[in-house]
Amino acid sequence: MLLVMVVFLIIASFLGYRVISSVPSLLHTPLMSGMNALSGITVLGAIEVYATASSGAKIWALVALVLAMINVVGGFWVTGRMLRMFKEGKEKSAVGRENL
Repeated sequence: MLLVMVVFLIIASFLGYRVISSVPSLLHTPLMSGMNALSGITVLGAIEVYATASSGAKIWALVALVLAMINVVGGFWVTGRMLRMFKEGKEKSAVGRENL
């Protein structure tokens, strides 16, 4: 059973890398928002497993919780940076129009 799970992990990691690397840069912000929503669901699932599972599974639930929270926080941080870049671009273009 462990071997099957490791094989699935390797295949999922490879496919995820291939899918994300082929996404155009214009779509990264919407994808990041979608992934934040999925990571939020992972956080809720990890909390539920942690609350109801045995001690061995609680360790894995805690690891899943920490990793999902890192993903959520990092996703919001990157999305915020990208949105600030677009906002600064609009302000610069508005200032440039006034000088015309």
